Amino acid sequence: MRALLIVNPNATTTTPAGRDRLVHALKGSLALTVAHTTHRGHAAELARSAHADGMDVIVAHGGDGTVNEIVNGLLGPSPERVADPTLPRLAVVPGGSANVFARSLGISADPLEATAQVLELLQDGTSVRIGLGHCDGRWFTFNAGLGLDAQVCEAIDRSRALGRKVTTARYVRHAVARFFAAKRAEPTLTLEMPGREPVTGVHYAFVSNSSPWTYLESRPVHTNPGTSFDTGLGVFAMTTMRVVPSLRVVRQLLATHGEPASPHLVRADDIARVHARASHPIGLQVDGDYLGLRSEVEFLAVPSILDVVASGIRPE
Repeated sequence: MRALLIVNPNATTTTPAGRDRLVHALKGSLALTVAHTTHRGHAAELARSAHADGMDVIVAHGGDGTVNEIVNGLLGPSPERVADPTLPRLAVVPGGSANVFARSLGISADPLEATAQVLELLQDGTSVRIGLGHCDGRWFTFNAGLGLDAQVCEAIDRSRALGRKVTTARYVRHAVARFFAAKRAEPTLTLEMPGREPVTGVHYAFVSNSSPWTYLESRPVHTNPGTSFDTGLGVFAMTTMRVVPSLRVVRQLLATHGEPASPHLVRADDIARVHARASHPIGLQVDGDYLGLRSEVEFLAVPSILDVVASGIRPE
């Protein structure tokens, strides 16, 4: 089995010693080629080359941003496509700070345990085909958002550029700061979903392709618990920035079996399409990658589009 291991050497939790152990383990079972990313977009370039070279598997060792680049390199910008059986399967060995996609696939957050899992699943030959989200010419694997979370991602990107380590505590600090900075701002968003009246007065919106939406260390954050890789998208949007109702919703997000609900919360599950319009430009993020300001975005659910190596997910 021919495999390309794409390593982001700058990912939060990767180390040279850990990478060496990973390569050694994979080489015992795979005809392995190793490539290290050197610049933004490089993982996408490597993924396209792997497809052209007829690789069977791409193993991503990095964070969610590396995985997102690989997926976009394999699938291209257009959502108007069907599953391509010639594409390499995608496996993930976590190396980032949150590793939401890998954990949603049932892969251990520990790189050595994840490597053993991936090898066992590859040897079993199980193929799981999942659906993805798409917006603004980009695919997303687990979440996207307009407003608050995009502003947090922008702040994290700036911290990373200054050489600061990405941690859960840093995410929380930026989230609290951005919330209070935007507390008095007027709502800007209108959301349109099939078969529903338009929702106005929205301050920020999260769009999910799986659940959890993210993790705080080991604690999952569930915005749309019914959303999975074989359903449509989940939508979670707030029509208030007041502290007390916001804290009540946050407490529900962190509950083990929570079903977030509030008079100020717009929540919808299994949605095929979401159209968002903003009265003035608002930040957009996909899989934790800040894309900039947008005035209009359409989110699409694209079913059964990518084959992945996963544990505990129903095979297609």
